[in-house]
Amino acid sequence: MSILKLIICIFLLAAGLFVFLSATIGVGKFGRALSRIHASAMGDTLGLFCILLSLIIWKGIGLASLKIALVLVFFWFASPVCGHIIAQTEASTNRDLGEIEVIRTVVGTDAAKDKTEEN
Repeated sequence: MSILKLIICIFLLAAGLFVFLSATIGVGKFGRALSRIHASAMGDTLGLFCILLSLIIWKGIGLASLKIALVLVFFWFASPVCGHIIAQTEASTNRDLGEIEVIRTVVGTDAAKDKTEEN
């Protein structure tokens, strides 16, 4: 059973490292900031999942595995939120993005009512 566990852990570690490497290449290759953010966020999330899952399998059921799982859950909530905030900032400050439109409305203003009626 330990040989099978070792093979699964090695496979998951290799998959996680491959995803991290692919994300690093994607960040360097893509030209637009939003594409870079997407490559980075997706690579971090999937790569960390594979690596931490391999550690959980290797350690077995116990307190250490629970701590690793809590780190994974925290990262799965924090990473998309941070990526979204960075992308929203980029979209609202960069005028050269083209078809991306960020609408900021304040409830109760005439500009917000006019913008809502147009859509």
